[in-house]
Amino acid sequence: MATNLLSELEQMAAALDQEGVTVENSLLAVGEKIAKELGVKADEVAILAVSTRWRHLHFLVPQPLKNVGFIPLTSNSALAARTARESRPEINNNFSGVRHATVFEGVRTAMTSGESIHKIISAPILYEGKVVGVMQISRKGTSAETSGPDFTAEDLGKVLALCRPLGRLVHHFGGE
Repeated sequence: MATNLLSELEQMAAALDQEGVTVENSLLAVGEKIAKELGVKADEVAILAVSTRWRHLHFLVPQPLKNVGFIPLTSNSALAARTARESRPEINNNFSGVRHATVFEGVRTAMTSGESIHKIISAPILYEGKVVGVMQISRKGTSAETSGPDFTAEDLGKVLALCRPLGRLVHHFGGE
């Protein structure tokens, strides 16, 4: 795990304390760096924030999903909602074979043609002991074979390490 990415996330979080500093655009760059670190495409990194006021998750990254919609925390078919409710990370290398919400998979970005998610890591993002968001790393493709290698416990460890400094950032942008 590149410690420079962890340091960068910690510096961004510290910058939130400085008056007039905005790091929202930096979240997109963070998503790209996380993708590179984990060997996935930029649009295979999703960072979602919990809205406590509206009781849903909304996308911060990737950019094309920010205005597409949200995921109710009560959803029984959304892995992100379950991750937020249970505050438990998960690896699923057969994601295309389980029932799940697919509405966001079909959104085309500049990098993909709306391919299906076949493999996924979903992890809670915590701030002061509370779930403030979810990070999901996926592998998309036309089939499980074309989507890339299975995720491992080591990959999950990297994701969890990145979730720690993301907590403060996501809390800041999550809003009510």
